[in-house]
Amino acid sequence: MIPRRTVRFWPRHFAASGVRAGIGAAILAASSCGVAFAGAERTPTVQADVPMAGPEASRDNGITQDSPHRGGTLRLTADAPGGTLDPQINYTSEYIQLFVNMYDGLVTYRQADGTGGLEVVPDLAETLPEVSPDGLVWVFRLRDNLRFSNGAPVTVDDVVTSLRRIYRVGSPTALSFYGNIVGAKACLTDPAHCALEGVSADPQTRKITIHLVEPDGEFLQKLAFPHAVILPKETPATESALTPIPGTGPYRITAYDPSHRMEIGRNPYFRVWNPDAQSEGFVDYILYDFGLSDEAEVTAIEQGQYDSMLDAKPQDRLGELGARYTSQVHLQPLLGLYYLALNVHEPPFDSLEVREAINHAVDRHAMAILYGGSAIAEPLCQIVPHGIAGADIPCRFGKATPEGVWKGPDIDRARSLIRRSGRAGQSVTLVVPNQAIALGMGVYLRNMLQSLGFKASVRPMTPATAEGYARNSDNHVQISLSYWYADYPSPSSFLDALLGCENARPHSEASTNASGFCHPELQSLMVQAEHSLEAERSRGLWEQAGSLAMEQSALVPLIQMRYVDFVSRRLGNYHYSLLNHMLISRIWVQ
Repeated sequence: MIPRRTVRFWPRHFAASGVRAGIGAAILAASSCGVAFAGAERTPTVQADVPMAGPEASRDNGITQDSPHRGGTLRLTADAPGGTLDPQINYTSEYIQLFVNMYDGLVTYRQADGTGGLEVVPDLAETLPEVSPDGLVWVFRLRDNLRFSNGAPVTVDDVVTSLRRIYRVGSPTALSFYGNIVGAKACLTDPAHCALEGVSADPQTRKITIHLVEPDGEFLQKLAFPHAVILPKETPATESALTPIPGTGPYRITAYDPSHRMEIGRNPYFRVWNPDAQSEGFVDYILYDFGLSDEAEVTAIEQGQYDSMLDAKPQDRLGELGARYTSQVHLQPLLGLYYLALNVHEPPFDSLEVREAINHAVDRHAMAILYGGSAIAEPLCQIVPHGIAGADIPCRFGKATPEGVWKGPDIDRARSLIRRSGRAGQSVTLVVPNQAIALGMGVYLRNMLQSLGFKASVRPMTPATAEGYARNSDNHVQISLSYWYADYPSPSSFLDALLGCENARPHSEASTNASGFCHPELQSLMVQAEHSLEAERSRGLWEQAGSLAMEQSALVPLIQMRYVDFVSRRLGNYHYSLLNHMLISRIWVQ
């Protein structure tokens, strides 16, 4: 997912959050001073913070009305807004972290720390679905007496219309996540007349039935993704970019100025129906301000002006945070990677030899250092981050151990491939987000490209525009630096999202496949893996797909990151979801 969150599977550690944060901060301080940059094959295992136990820290019924911690205003900051307010279109971590507290699907991920947050639980549906033995028919039952934030009742008609709207509004996952529903093909071809025959409902029994064309072992996880949230049936089938749509969660947007601020308050019609899915939340209001640089954001949190920031923490501030703000730093696992997208339709990257050369030449240790050090980043030589079943494959690039562990770049081999390709001397422009970390990486990568014989330059762009610009084939971007987080815990969140044929959409900023790459054999392996209902067979297919993807080198994985959360002194009851970062409904402010 575009600048989105989440997660490497590490064992949960049951300890007080202050202690856990202190360990994370100490590692940051050491790393930023250059103590632990190189040498290790894998960075130290750092478990997620777990908040202090007690009846106020964990409210099993999800109700906070009797808590002394209820109330107050949470103050958030980001360098720029997160794009459209339409929850079925927005694909950024910045707003999805908020939307999960405003909107609900039939199912969702449990609000929990660690691996517990990867479990799908019933949300607007009473229970998990009944699934036919062949995996083609899914039956849900809608909860009774639910209301949207505008007071309208939630009905099965809202469910059917919302699922149909995914295609009509042009959700970026309409094909990749929901294209297997009966009738989806016609909806994708002619969205305005989408009927989606595969979804039906019975108002008397409140049952919703979904028919699939083929089995999909990941369909439940896809339904739990926020693009499948349920909206009022009157919601226009056109994008609602600046106007909030009513939802069912504990919070709602009350005012929005994308140049300045988002204001969020409580949904007066919310009630707890499943505390695993939604709780009331502690804070009464959330103010989200835009416009500060990442450096200014850190300073503002230090001074107590804000409680949390979305953006990556600048490398030059990590030592300061680790040394002076130990109890306010939370070092968390993150299933995400930085990577280079090489456009296979633009010279010189239409040459496989050139693409292979880049994979051999890049110094992944240097990338980890530029991100902030080995405490929060590690070299990555596969497209799927470590920790997902079917992801780990031997590295075939650079200097690797006999076991296939990447140890360093191989410049000589890279230069040999460039000479063989005949592409030396060509001009290459690298597009990067205009942020401190990406700029540092961009300068290094430009120098690397020049050392290989290219006339290389860097083009910084604002983070809000860099992603879409690089993905639109009309802009003829040759190479771009980006990062991606898991939508749900499967290799398809990376391999299919970034290299799937259906995600290489010409002339569209919604194309997540910036390489424009489409390989029939790879596509066949991914389709088989996604349709398989057998875990072991699916794992083997994903391993084959990952190996083939690396052979083709349309992407160059650089590093796998960890997430540094820096919060204000007054923020308490910190909880972290592997898929959505800090759980906003769980924290409180003094």
